Amino acid sequence: MRKVKMNVRGRVQGVGFRFTTKMLADELGIYGSAKNEDDGSVTIEAMGDDTPMETFIQRVKDSPSPVGRVTSCEIEENAPIVERTKFITD
Repeated sequence: MRKVKMNVRGRVQGVGFRFTTKMLADELGIYGSAKNEDDGSVTIEAMGDDTPMETFIQRVKDSPSPVGRVTSCEIEENAPIVERTKFITD
């Protein structure tokens, strides 16, 4: 099980980014959470198998929201994140 914490910047708030990230996670069997931050970024905590996680990370970087735009994405591997059995948006 791979665990990552991502901080995504760009046009990621007010464009359905967290909702479409949840849809993507559900499609790929990824569990975790997505949360808006006060600085305009979105923090994603995700866990899942290696191959689906690679797909998830790449599609988040490409912005799952059609009107969103990711300008940077910091990824922390093996982050100490809360274990979840689904993907939620805060």
